[in-house]
Amino acid sequence: MSKIFHFYGGVHPQEAKVSRGTPIVDAPLYPLYTVPLSMHIGAPAKPLVKAGDTVLRGQPLGEPASFVSSYVHSPTSGKVKSLGMCLGPAGTQLPCVVIEADGEDKAADPMPPLADWRNADPAILRQRVAEAGIVGMGGAAFPTPVKLSIPPGKSIDTLIINGVECEPCLTADHRLMLESPRMILEGVAIAARILGVKNIFIGIENNKPDAIALLTREAAAFSDPAIQVVPLQVRYPQGAEKQLIYAITKRQVPSGGLPADVHCVVQNIGSSHAIGEAVLKGEPLYQRITTVTGSPLASPGNWRFRVGTSYGEALKLAGGLRPGASIGKMISGGPMMGMAVYSQEVPVMKNTSGILVMAPEEIFQYTSKACLRCGRCNDACPMQLMPGILSVQIENERFDDAQNWHVMDCIECGCCAFICPAGRPLVQHMRRAKSEVGAKLRAQKAQKPQPPKGDK
Repeated sequence: MSKIFHFYGGVHPQEAKVSRGTPIVDAPLYPLYTVPLSMHIGAPAKPLVKAGDTVLRGQPLGEPASFVSSYVHSPTSGKVKSLGMCLGPAGTQLPCVVIEADGEDKAADPMPPLADWRNADPAILRQRVAEAGIVGMGGAAFPTPVKLSIPPGKSIDTLIINGVECEPCLTADHRLMLESPRMILEGVAIAARILGVKNIFIGIENNKPDAIALLTREAAAFSDPAIQVVPLQVRYPQGAEKQLIYAITKRQVPSGGLPADVHCVVQNIGSSHAIGEAVLKGEPLYQRITTVTGSPLASPGNWRFRVGTSYGEALKLAGGLRPGASIGKMISGGPMMGMAVYSQEVPVMKNTSGILVMAPEEIFQYTSKACLRCGRCNDACPMQLMPGILSVQIENERFDDAQNWHVMDCIECGCCAFICPAGRPLVQHMRRAKSEVGAKLRAQKAQKPQPPKGDK
């Protein structure tokens, strides 16, 4: 591209990517895995096993319970200890399967590799992505086969791959791009064939020049289809879907709209790698790369964890705490959009991009002073909302006003709270309003008269 475009707003938090030079290491085999059946947006997977069953690595533990759902696979071989509930990163209880590993790590029969994928029917490739249980691995965990299904009445002409990793502290995607560029490109090309698109871009922030250079060389050698690597301005949240689309294509997703409304699909770099492995190797998604980092840890780094590994075991791999250090807060994800967790028993899931621990002196405490009307949050908001006004409306429980001021367009990136000199909990306000408005809209939909069966 002759010119690099950026989006409106955003902030420049300290990067703190101390593990960017640390190669990916495979985590050891553990005796117990707690595997959630809800590692994705949508309905939890329907269990396919029961207590006492013997399972193999890669064997399905659960199948999709609806169109927006996903397969879940066993991370190792062993016995199903129980089916129950476990604590998830958001603090909610999730249905899960507890696996007692037998130490042998026997694999189930792999799905047949589709080496000639360029001549395969796109529907077969999409079905393979579904059977492999692939979801968005950048955070939202939206089922990938659903994203690769073009909605009725929509047309897609552009595929954008998110290699930005703009969240501070996290380096998992960066290391994956450096260590597995070819498999990433294979997965990107397979996704492009499923969608039937020719415009293919990989967006990477300029603070990863090694990844930009390597993927540019590999993409030139790959050649079919043509994949363009696009260096992007370093500015958070550059990796947000709507901001990434605008930065690369200058297309603006409308309020309340989706990328498909501007003929785009955005896919995470990790999901693209998983697509490549599913099609070329027959490997389902039962493991992922996660950054474990933070100043209290002795050896921050990047590990390939199997789903169901506890956060406590992950912290041990990072060397545990330095002498004299203590944990003030543990976050699933990064410091801007991650969620604080209170237990080290939380399991690694398909969308666990990072585990961040912070020392007590690093924790910022919201004071929730009165809004200063300084307007800094308005300037920082990448969605061009007015967080200060929305926040006051929400404090006064004027949720209808907040809805009219487009609170549902908030992407919860945290830019407003980061920049606020009054220390107001702006993201928490937005989440509360979105929950209230969402509940109201669902209730209205439920009360709406349904047409008689047979009517269209």
